Amino acid sequence: MRSPATQTAYIIISLLVVTAMGFLFKFYTGFAQEWFNNYIAAVFYEIFWCLLAFLFWRSSNAIARIPIWVFIITCGIEFLQLWHPPLLEKIRSTFLGRTLLGSTFSLWDFPHYVLGCFLGWLWLQQLEVRGHAKKS
Repeated sequence: MRSPATQTAYIIISLLVVTAMGFLFKFYTGFAQEWFNNYIAAVFYEIFWCLLAFLFWRSSNAIARIPIWVFIITCGIEFLQLWHPPLLEKIRSTFLGRTLLGSTFSLWDFPHYVLGCFLGWLWLQQLEVRGHAKKS
């Protein structure tokens, strides 16, 4: 079996790749820019949260539960975008706040959240396999 440190390294590398890809699509300019900026970036947003949660909760049960909880929580955050109290508006006025909480509600985010959580689930399964693979 590989060590937990090896699996942690795979998770951290995955987080770095997913974060880079998410920002790449968030700031992409070109053909279908709005779709890439708003929706494909959302797919990577979901995968990011799945990976981050898996960094702290690693088990076969967690692999099944993490994407479901990520979907529920991010859907809740999406609905929060319909609410504009001063505190949330102040947070959303920053780059990090806009990145994490979003600023505008869109029903089109939900199918992309489903896709991101599904891909996150597949990614977690691969990390689990890689983390417990026998050395040759």
